[in-house]
Amino acid sequence: MNDDQFITRIGELVDEEHALERAIQAEGATEETDQRLRQLEVALDQCWDLLRQRRARRNTGENPDEANVRDPEIVEHYQQ
Repeated sequence: MNDDQFITRIGELVDEEHALERAIQAEGATEETDQRLRQLEVALDQCWDLLRQRRARRNTGENPDEANVRDPEIVEHYQQ
């Protein structure tokens, strides 16, 4: 994947997250909606992290394709 494809994927995940949040507001939360929302949050954090890694590698002359998806336990504990 190139950076544009990652950005497109992030947009798709954000759209799904917003649709799910609207559905939760209208219909209430269920175990499934809560679980899917959490999955989306983790996937978004991983995608943003990977995009940042790719950009950093490119800026330092390294191959951006060697960036790797990090475990949820890692990306979920970053300080914002």
